[in-house]
Amino acid sequence: MPNYQLILQYDGSRYRGWQRLETTELTVQGKLEAVLSRCFGEPVEVQGSGRTDAGVHALGQTASFRTVRDLPPSEVLSALRQYLPEDIGAVSAAYAPPRFHARLSAVEKTYRYRVWTTENPCVFERRFVYVLPGAYDLETMQTAARQLEGRHDFRAFSAVKTKKTTVRTLSRVEIVRQGDELRFDYTADGFLHRMVRVLTGTLLEIGRGDRPAEAVTEILAGRLRAEAGFTVPARGLCLMEVRYK
Repeated sequence: MPNYQLILQYDGSRYRGWQRLETTELTVQGKLEAVLSRCFGEPVEVQGSGRTDAGVHALGQTASFRTVRDLPPSEVLSALRQYLPEDIGAVSAAYAPPRFHARLSAVEKTYRYRVWTTENPCVFERRFVYVLPGAYDLETMQTAARQLEGRHDFRAFSAVKTKKTTVRTLSRVEIVRQGDELRFDYTADGFLHRMVRVLTGTLLEIGRGDRPAEAVTEILAGRLRAEAGFTVPARGLCLMEVRYK
């Protein structure tokens, strides 16, 4: 059975997230599987590197799937580009090694969160940024971000309700200002549910002086969601890249 790997982009504004749902057709996985099943003439189940939430975007989502029928990747790519809606784009399609799995084989992911910090209009970027005008101390946020790097229990910075491990290795947090916009980049071996959005909300509170930078260490140690900052909206979040061995 051939195994395929896809790289995808999508504007998640109108979708209920990546994961297929029985209650709606507006999921990225559902749209993708419908086109691939039509292309191969058999039911196709797609595995994504992660389940992006409703409203979250992707620049470099990775997906994989197996089929009985063997079609050239170029033909698969052509079909995806022809039949997927305009807000889902197929960047590439290729044969993958037999044991490759988009989620289980991933070793690192990078997410970006974008915040528009002024009253200036951002008409053409409005679906991809969180508009929160204010004065933010970049250096203080960067100081706090360095305390987040490394291997920690991030339970306080997530919406998880599980007994499974909430320990992750956050290898890089980078915060930069580009004109009217703040960009928060996070690279880790895995992310908990809403982890990036809670981390960003907490750093924004630190940046505007509501919390000291040292609060991050205390929040990590306390492991309580109520001690962390607010959850920023989904629209500013984008999965940038997934890396494999």
